[in-house]
Amino acid sequence: MTTTEGPILKVQDGAANLPSMDVEGSKAFIGDAFVNPGGAVICSGFFELFHSEPLVYEYTYDETKYIVEGDFTLTDMATGQVVTAVKGDVLFFPKGTTVKFETSDHAVGFYAGHRSFAP
Repeated sequence: MTTTEGPILKVQDGAANLPSMDVEGSKAFIGDAFVNPGGAVICSGFFELFHSEPLVYEYTYDETKYIVEGDFTLTDMATGQVVTAVKGDVLFFPKGTTVKFETSDHAVGFYAGHRSFAP
């Protein structure tokens, strides 16, 4: 449910029932809570991953992600850098980065990206 009265926007239960990313073998889900609100070039929402085949994603925009629960193992596909992120960590993915996402069990991240299109 989205509240749109006035300048402060609110989405209730933004991480519930996220749509699948439809990547074969990967149990990955994503959903925008806000898409360019008020014409802003920013989108935000939730990303959820269950233990499965890794998800490889290329960022065509800058994004920051806050880990809400669980753990992610992130591999930069160009450099081989590996980062483990857990609840409370904040990440930044620059435009042009390709990242392999993995989790030991289940993880949820909240993201904000500088983009004007759906992922």
